[in-house]
Amino acid sequence: MAVLFSIAALGFLAERTRLGAQLTGTVVVILSAIVAANAGLLPHQAPAYDFVFSYFVPVLIPLFLFKADLRRIFFEITRTTMAFLLACVGTVGGVIVAITLLDLTNLANGATIDPSLREPAIAGLFSSTYIGGSVNYAALGEITGLREDASFFAAATATDNLFSALYLVLLAMLPGWRWLANRFQPRDHDNSEREHGPEHSSSPEALAASLALALLIVATADALAEWLHAPDWRYALITVLTLLPATLFPRQMAKLHGGYELAIPLAFVFFAAIAAGADVMAMVEIAPLLVLLVLILLFVHALITFGLGALFGFSLPELITASNAAVLGATTAPALAVAKGWKDLVMPGVLVGVFGYALGTLIGTAVFRFCCWF
Repeated sequence: MAVLFSIAALGFLAERTRLGAQLTGTVVVILSAIVAANAGLLPHQAPAYDFVFSYFVPVLIPLFLFKADLRRIFFEITRTTMAFLLACVGTVGGVIVAITLLDLTNLANGATIDPSLREPAIAGLFSSTYIGGSVNYAALGEITGLREDASFFAAATATDNLFSALYLVLLAMLPGWRWLANRFQPRDHDNSEREHGPEHSSSPEALAASLALALLIVATADALAEWLHAPDWRYALITVLTLLPATLFPRQMAKLHGGYELAIPLAFVFFAAIAAGADVMAMVEIAPLLVLLVLILLFVHALITFGLGALFGFSLPELITASNAAVLGATTAPALAVAKGWKDLVMPGVLVGVFGYALGTLIGTAVFRFCCWF
């Protein structure tokens, strides 16, 4: 945990330099964590990461949304959902192109499935993870039987973790490429000044109240998710429970200053924990062909998402948020939106990520069955 917070602090310090300002603190944090983990300074798995995923990640959402403006958010949800569906098309297209170009039949030799079905199974597995994330990845591993091959599944997981982290780096850098940003419809996604005026200084009482309310919301949402037997809806419930006081008691919620300041360091720690799971050696030693698979998949995904997105008039932040939600899920999408100052895209990022949980297993299974016919 000390190293994670040190890397997060390094990200803030780096932003004061000319190079760091261009890369952004998010990119510096992710790359530093990947290097630290593969150099042995950080483990690839640790209880500290579990703590970050269990406590830091869910509390980020209320801290981001305490002053959410539903009048603007509904419009943003519609646009981001359409962009997310475009990202899903990009994922499926990338998978189909990858399995067409590569021979994957020799992978997953230990899986308890017909050798002729290995390639369709791999196609379904990566379709699910780049639409819905790890929840759907695990589900397709069970459905296809690929999880029975422990070495292949470990290599696939390492490849997924590494390239997801690197893709997040790419997404964080895209807004700084002016030649690219100028090709998209410009839109202002930071409504803090417009809706709430300038940021006020945060008192210790406001910080404590913000964190206490955020934790209370998460605890209540977790209890509801358990009662409803719907763990996949955890983030949706957190979002709804945050929006209720933000909408019903806007004046009182406006006094809760400091949520943003609390959330940004926690988001940087979260990015570091994700990147630390990228085991380069395990990936290269077991299944280097998976590297080509993921590279082709993500290239086609980005080409379709951003290429068609520009034609359809989406802004670059909308497409980045949608692509982030598809490839990495409902946790990193709002975190990156806040890190970039796109406050209007925080809740849409959460919701399309949750939408991906619902779609990922369904589309992954459909791709698996479809590819079995050919």
